[in-house]
Amino acid sequence: MKKKLSAWALLLAVSIMTAGCGADTTQAGQTGQKEQNGQTVQDGQKGSASAQPGASGAAVNTPGQQTASDGKNGTTGGTGVASGAGGQASTDANAAKVRMDDVTALRLIDGKSGWIGGKGWIARTDAGTSGSAGAAWDVQYQGQGTVQQIFALNGQQAWAVMADSGSLLATQDGGKRWESIGTVPKQGQAGFLHFVSSKEGFAGNQYTKDGGQTWSALPVPDHTVGQPYYHDQQNGWAVTQSKEGSFGILHTTNGGQKWTTALSRKTEAPLNGVIIRSVERGNAWIELVGDTGMNQTSYSLWHTADSGQSWRAVLANATAGAGPAPGISQQDNQVPRNEGTAPGMLYAVNSSTALMGGYCAPCDKPNTIGWTNDGGKTWNNGKQSFDGYGSQQIGMANAKEGWAIFSDSEKAPVMYTTSDGGQHWTQSHVFDKPAASGS
Repeated sequence: MKKKLSAWALLLAVSIMTAGCGADTTQAGQTGQKEQNGQTVQDGQKGSASAQPGASGAAVNTPGQQTASDGKNGTTGGTGVASGAGGQASTDANAAKVRMDDVTALRLIDGKSGWIGGKGWIARTDAGTSGSAGAAWDVQYQGQGTVQQIFALNGQQAWAVMADSGSLLATQDGGKRWESIGTVPKQGQAGFLHFVSSKEGFAGNQYTKDGGQTWSALPVPDHTVGQPYYHDQQNGWAVTQSKEGSFGILHTTNGGQKWTTALSRKTEAPLNGVIIRSVERGNAWIELVGDTGMNQTSYSLWHTADSGQSWRAVLANATAGAGPAPGISQQDNQVPRNEGTAPGMLYAVNSSTALMGGYCAPCDKPNTIGWTNDGGKTWNNGKQSFDGYGSQQIGMANAKEGWAIFSDSEKAPVMYTTSDGGQHWTQSHVFDKPAASGS
């Protein structure tokens, strides 16, 4: 009898141990999972994103499957865009990591936060009080096309233009959801995109009053070169060119009904490009691009702070291969010169401060950045130069804090930050090396 009781006791003990192991196994398989927004995600992830290493060892997060506009979970097709989400970014856990090997657009929210874009993706960074800007990125959107421009009205509202197609994406929640809301006219070549409110925006002479869903054209003068710029619905700028070898900078204060010539100059070579930035009413920074030859491009930069009543020639970059700077004779050597043999990116901060990149194709480090803090009375050429034979992106949060990103067809793009208006730049992040380079 004692033997039978011992056998039953042993069998009962084994059963309890087996049940305990099974419970431990089940619990271990669920450890680190949480319910978030109705979905199960792993610990260590940011939101619904799966952390993946970037080239510099910093985290690069790609979006998890998100909810489509009909309330159902969107499914990922071959393009990585959720069906029924109207262009909404969506990738599942099996989607390939976004390769951030060419940055084609940049826009800051503040000195620590901002968006960048590339071929088929948009990403955002938000550095904490102890983190450095750009150390970690959340890929918020994946889809077709290359991002040409990003404009942020604030940390929640932003828009992105896709090159060639002109498709316009928008977010109202800081990038958690990007949606295709329409098309910027002229196939994405309508000029610099900027919004003055959540509804009212401009791209060249195109105007929207419904947040970018529909656009209408504002008047421009005849013989306009490049894209005009409307600061608001009434105040705009344009550059015209005549057959007699002269150009004019024109200004309107009544929505294009009347244009007044604010500056007229002769030029030895036709203008091949115009870039206009106007960050305050009556203020304008205007870059005139001249001829190109021997990997050199001539250009000049002009500034007015009084609606065109007076002008200052800020830069005059004449070159041996491309001739004189537009509107300035070869004999005039009183105007400052920017570094490089071709223009880089122009970024206007306010009526006093503007930065401009320089580019030198035959140089070992082709990129430089210069600036003015006094409306163009003096020009400062930075002492640093940077790698990158591809796109150049410069963005400023204010007159002191800014970022610069330089891309290359063979090397990984590198991001730098400044806290003193461009006097010193510090490397903050290295992105992915292009696949074509063999990485």
